Amino acid sequence: MPELPEVETTKRGLQKEIAGLFIRGVWTDLATKDKRKHDTISNPRYFAKFKKEIIGRKILSAERRAKNILINLSGGRTMLVHLKMTGHLLYGKYIFSKKENRWMPKDQKGPLSDPFNRFLRVVFTLSNGKELALSDMRKFGKITLLDSKTAHDSKHLSGIGPEPLEKSFGFENFKERLAKKLNGKIKTVLLDQTVIAGIGNIYSDEILWRAGVRPERKVSAIREPELKLMFKAMKETLQKGINFGGDSMSDYRNIYGLPGKFQSEHQAYRRTGKKCRKPNCHGKIVRKVMGGRSAHYCPAHQK
Repeated sequence: MPELPEVETTKRGLQKEIAGLFIRGVWTDLATKDKRKHDTISNPRYFAKFKKEIIGRKILSAERRAKNILINLSGGRTMLVHLKMTGHLLYGKYIFSKKENRWMPKDQKGPLSDPFNRFLRVVFTLSNGKELALSDMRKFGKITLLDSKTAHDSKHLSGIGPEPLEKSFGFENFKERLAKKLNGKIKTVLLDQTVIAGIGNIYSDEILWRAGVRPERKVSAIREPELKLMFKAMKETLQKGINFGGDSMSDYRNIYGLPGKFQSEHQAYRRTGKKCRKPNCHGKIVRKVMGGRSAHYCPAHQK
């Protein structure tokens, strides 16, 4: 699942490319009878209303909240996009094949033709002759429409914890947030979006590796010096993820269809059995399943 660095990379790309454009049309093949998706464009009735609401509106800006992308439109409306497990947004020139009933990149040799980019589920036609598309192999992605004034108070966003890269989010804030789950295992707590926003499986492993803390440690057992190392590691690791354009170990691609490069910087995530890269450490990375999620760590230097 795209995490904070991947979603932030996407948001920055959208802000650069689509702000100021108008939406001319929208297409989707996400139709389902799943009642859990009644208030998203996967519901055909909702999509019909959604389409009427957004066509003709101007795209004002793009922002990020946790793992959600918010595309603010004229007229006080905001599209919320959650990429879920395998989704990513793409921007470029596409053509619609009536014969195959699907959209395809106009340039069949460019990055938009990457096999990871072929699962087009939603396509917005824009006023500059290009398209904004959602590629999502597993069809878990969510798009819905909100009132801009109350978007952050909606059920989609209201329970999310603070943004870890905000300058106002200091060490005391970090310590207070973790204290809400004192009996929780630190890996699981870092993944909890109600505690801190945007951290997922990849970056939690990397943060704990850098801080030297084992993922199964209870929050209550982590000493303050270790918490300070974790706080520093969190800020540095997430920022590094953004600097490298996100992580493309799996499906993620940026809006131009290109992979990020953070996967080349992994110290723990999916390095099972490999030598630990920490200087003077002779350990090997192990994998442990915790609460249905995989944790990767070095048992030698992570205590």
